[in-house]
Amino acid sequence: MPSYNRLPNGGYASSPSPPASPLRSPRFRHGKARGGRFPPAGGGLRGVVQRATWIVLSVLLRRQAVFLFAPIIYIAIMLYYMSSVVPSISDSPVPGSVYRSHELFANVRHDMNADTSSSDVLGSIWRQPYRGGEWKPCVNLTAEGDLPDSNGFIYVEANGGLNQQRTSICNAVAVAGYLNATLVVPNFHFHSVWRDPSKFSDIYDEEHFIRTLRGTVRVVNKLPEYIMDRYDHNMSKVFNFRIKAWSSIQYYKDVVLPKLLEEKLIRISPFANRLSVDAPSLVQKLRCLANYEALRFSNPIAKFSETLIERMKAHSADNDGKYISVHLRFEKDMVAFSCCVYDGGEKEKLDMDAAREKGWQGKFTRPGRIIRPGLIRLSGKCPLTPLEVGLILRGMGFSNRTSIYVASGKIYESERTMAPLREMFPLLQTKETLASPEELAPFKKYSSRMAAVDYSVCLHSEVFVTTQGGNFPHFLMGHRRYLSDGHAKTIRPDKRKLALLLDNPNIGWKTFKKHMANMRSHSDSKGVQTRRPNDSIYNFPCPDCMCRLNRSEVIHTANP
Repeated sequence: MPSYNRLPNGGYASSPSPPASPLRSPRFRHGKARGGRFPPAGGGLRGVVQRATWIVLSVLLRRQAVFLFAPIIYIAIMLYYMSSVVPSISDSPVPGSVYRSHELFANVRHDMNADTSSSDVLGSIWRQPYRGGEWKPCVNLTAEGDLPDSNGFIYVEANGGLNQQRTSICNAVAVAGYLNATLVVPNFHFHSVWRDPSKFSDIYDEEHFIRTLRGTVRVVNKLPEYIMDRYDHNMSKVFNFRIKAWSSIQYYKDVVLPKLLEEKLIRISPFANRLSVDAPSLVQKLRCLANYEALRFSNPIAKFSETLIERMKAHSADNDGKYISVHLRFEKDMVAFSCCVYDGGEKEKLDMDAAREKGWQGKFTRPGRIIRPGLIRLSGKCPLTPLEVGLILRGMGFSNRTSIYVASGKIYESERTMAPLREMFPLLQTKETLASPEELAPFKKYSSRMAAVDYSVCLHSEVFVTTQGGNFPHFLMGHRRYLSDGHAKTIRPDKRKLALLLDNPNIGWKTFKKHMANMRSHSDSKGVQTRRPNDSIYNFPCPDCMCRLNRSEVIHTANP
């Protein structure tokens, strides 16, 4: 029986094959084929690898079951070969994934200090033309006559820090007003992180709060005695609603109101973010009234804040009393939580590992958790360092004669990390530098009161710079819009773009300035924005809390 060869004629035509086997592929005879199965072997490593590849394939192909995997095996071998010859790119970090701002600072420091073209930027920063006129506050909801009989009392426990508590207060006012209930002045829950035992009256002017809401929402500073007697003066015996976060106002009407009518007193604890941001116009206006008119800091905080504001203006005499405020989030716990890597070397790594373990026991070291600092930086989620803030502001055109107020907690490695910012802005101030230890003493041990002072000084600055998200800048931007004809007068650096720019030490000072000028202009153009359905009125008070004047009305008002 003549032999059967599956290969086309050529190369092996003169080599007879053995009888075919049902379990094996045709056998190939290697040694005698002069120009056959192996390609011409080139010199050097490539030829050796190719010859070895063909030998391995020819052996494997003797079994039909392996035949289908031959191309995959060949590709794998070639990839391995290429990886040994072509230089690896995995060792090169992705642009923007590594902190190199300190290198950029070293390279541009001379040109930056020699640049004298930015002496008047603070006086002319907001140049964006605003179409359709200006916005003015309009949240007067005072009703004529007496309110209808109350449906009962609502007692809430506001949790979190200063501005999370502020959210709770405003939402409680909105719920009480919508349900025609009497609101008890909110109780502040003692938090294990902030550890501030302050009461409502320690932070806010309680009398002003009750008086401003009179005629719109009933507010009392304590429950009547007959109600307390019913529960043996023990609030834990009061029915407590456990309400899901972001519940709609309709839920309060359908579920909470019937229980309120039945019990005449209900408790809601905790009460942070328990009301949806999107709500009917009446609810939004109640929030506006509470946040922008009824909530005013207590007299001690207000007077101390006014003193610091006047001192900041005095330090800014060269700029007509205008100054910049910066919310700097570079505290140790913030840096640790972000999992970003900076220029602190092994000491920084040990500090951050210890801080993460102390604050979040095992959260960052549990099996399967993968932390990619480079990806975090590329996504714009790393807190800006004091050095980066200085580079950004100098790049945006603010000279070293600009006064800056820094609002922050205890900065990580402050002596080292704050030095470049102080070099770039010698007129930098904080609560601690503006006030004496005796003046600061009544507030020093209370985190919420210290935050309230920072809030007030930032509120009245010409420019507010936010370096990280959170409730503090969220409320400030909205409040500044409310006081500044709808404009937030806030710089929000694009940290994704910054990750790439700051990663290039050779960018050059002039080029860097152009990018920063564009970023500043973008913040200006986004300064006036109206609220969209899923936005918060605490950030975007237009149009729920403000009314727009058209251009003719603005001109008429300016020239009576």
